[in-house]
Amino acid sequence: MDGIISVNKAVGMTSHDVVARVRRLTKQRRIGHAGTLDPAAEGVLPLCLGQATRLVEYLGDSGKAYRATIRFGVVTDTYDREGRIVREAPVTLTREQIAEALPAFLGEQMQTPPIYSAIKRDGQPLYALARAGQTVEVAPRRVRIDTLTLVAWEPPDLTLDVECGKGTYIRSLAYDLGERLGPGAHLAALTRTRSGPFTLAMSVTLEELERALSENSESAESFWRGRFFAPDEALHDWRAAILSATSAARMRNGQQLRFPTDTRAPQRTDGTLLRAYTDGGRFLGILRWDTSDAAWRPQKVLSVEV
Repeated sequence: MDGIISVNKAVGMTSHDVVARVRRLTKQRRIGHAGTLDPAAEGVLPLCLGQATRLVEYLGDSGKAYRATIRFGVVTDTYDREGRIVREAPVTLTREQIAEALPAFLGEQMQTPPIYSAIKRDGQPLYALARAGQTVEVAPRRVRIDTLTLVAWEPPDLTLDVECGKGTYIRSLAYDLGERLGPGAHLAALTRTRSGPFTLAMSVTLEELERALSENSESAESFWRGRFFAPDEALHDWRAAILSATSAARMRNGQQLRFPTDTRAPQRTDGTLLRAYTDGGRFLGILRWDTSDAAWRPQKVLSVEV
């Protein structure tokens, strides 16, 4: 099984729990997830199986979308409902006040992640250090928030749709919004609605996956159609090259490639990535432009028959 399954993760499970469960169900050892989802959150968690695990890093770089419930008037040490309450305040905000504050959080900005996060320092996740009573200082990181849509305001709860780039903490967004508006806030609920090209509508629950794997072959085939995706599914917005049999063989052997320059050639800046296919349409892997050698070098090579 070389491909991608988008799982609709349930609240209470870690991303590692999901991987372990799917590993048992599919009897596939090589499984990796693209983008950690907190136990308190639910929604889209793409899993790469088999050779697709070699592309996990590129799926993790994809944009994300969330529906968040932010509760004003209560601040917790973890910035979500799982934490200890550290401050409370009355909430007198209006929808108009919230709407006026949202544009300040759009675009590229520096964001401080929660101290209770999976970010590692000296090999240890910050949440482990914080729970051990150690002083934890978190450096701000550059993130990008593309859209913020106010869905509903039912005091003290705000429902917000968020589209953002890699590494954005919605818990930190909730905390920062609460501080800007005054009464403080925490993240009360979170659903990831999209990760890269994968949406909730394309995702399956673990219960659905277990039933499909236990059914007869005809029913299982129907289930997998539209739910099991090729390894290159998340890379379709990249430029692509179709290689001759000679070039395909060179790529599989780890040798650099040079293509004739023409108007269709992709921009060749150092580090540019390119999908590569056989002339029969089989996905071979990823090429990377090396300016120093003026050549394309194999970055990731999948084992396929050509």
